[in-house]
Amino acid sequence: MLGPDQYMLGGVKGTGDFVITGGRLAGPTRVLDDGWLAVTGGLISEVGQGTPPEGHQVDVGGALVVPGFVDTHCHGGGGGSFSSGDPDELALAVRAHRGHGTTTMLASLVSDPVHALCDQIAALRELVQDGEVHGIHLEGPFISHARCGAHDPDALLEPDTATVATLLDAGRGDIRMVTLAPELQGGVKAVRQLTESGVIAALGHTDGVEEQLRPAIDAGATVATHLFNGMRPLHHREPGPVGVLLDDERITVELICDLVHIHPTVVHLAAKHAGKRRTVLITDAMSATDAADGAYRLGRLKVNVADGVATLADTGALAGSTLTMDAAFRNMVRGAKLDILDAVHATSAKPAELLGIDDRTGSLRAGLAADIVVLDGELRPMKVLRQGNWVSGVGSEVGTVETATVGQ
Repeated sequence: MLGPDQYMLGGVKGTGDFVITGGRLAGPTRVLDDGWLAVTGGLISEVGQGTPPEGHQVDVGGALVVPGFVDTHCHGGGGGSFSSGDPDELALAVRAHRGHGTTTMLASLVSDPVHALCDQIAALRELVQDGEVHGIHLEGPFISHARCGAHDPDALLEPDTATVATLLDAGRGDIRMVTLAPELQGGVKAVRQLTESGVIAALGHTDGVEEQLRPAIDAGATVATHLFNGMRPLHHREPGPVGVLLDDERITVELICDLVHIHPTVVHLAAKHAGKRRTVLITDAMSATDAADGAYRLGRLKVNVADGVATLADTGALAGSTLTMDAAFRNMVRGAKLDILDAVHATSAKPAELLGIDDRTGSLRAGLAADIVVLDGELRPMKVLRQGNWVSGVGSEVGTVETATVGQ
């Protein structure tokens, strides 16, 4: 019996070409029972059902096989924060989430003075260039004071053209998404500036009304940053951001599916209305994710974590989450009562499409990267495969599978 990060190939431990067999494969349109999936050179080379091809086999014993998770909104984990700029902390954060099945992620930064954000961006660019994270997400500083949540109110700014350009220049093409409040002076102009620069403009932490949101969507905004959280609530006489963003077919809606930020029934309603084509699950995870309860920081603010719930020390407001993507997947299926394929789309296929990398990852299809998560009967990760390599330290309990070589 070999560990989760190795198998025998020609008598040598390591990685190579093999076939995952005996699984329930969650494909783009249906779940294949008794499915198999061939991995060649780090890519999925073939997917089928029934008798697998000859070669080295990894039998997963009936487990559910899903694409690697894609998290477009994550601030840290494993005790490490993406805002720290410390290489050891950055590596801790990536490792924590990878062990829970996240094979692609954006590193998110909270609001800070521009010079500090530029330093943080520079540190994160190394992770992007090394392929450890896909890109950088700026959640602020262009957000509403009234809906700033766990952001330092002293760091908030209106999105003038020069400041937006300064941050984009610091990213040198590695900033993939920026969240802003469209009602701020210059908000709609900033949306145009971002989209013209190839950056996803997301609307969030906003107190705006419909008349302020529609122009931003028309200008190119395409994402609702954690719908419901950090925004004016839905009202039957004023739909506000929730109503506008949820109902507009041009908008992909992020949901923090920890069942703390949003009630399961609300997750169900939002996901059903937006559908597979527009629903993305995120973690919004902070450094306390996959770590012990206690005192932490989110940017410059002090955070207390008790029973896995993160709150600001001075106000008690929610301060990000301690969610992992495998838990978000479970919560969507078991808590919000949506089906497996809904969860696959929301945690892999749709976020990959949003980032423009669905031709590389996000689905169990031939030609895509072998980014794969093997889930047990409780929908917990047994094994994680990233670009054809097994990831060690899967979740809190490391699983193993049987391996064999046949037809050789």
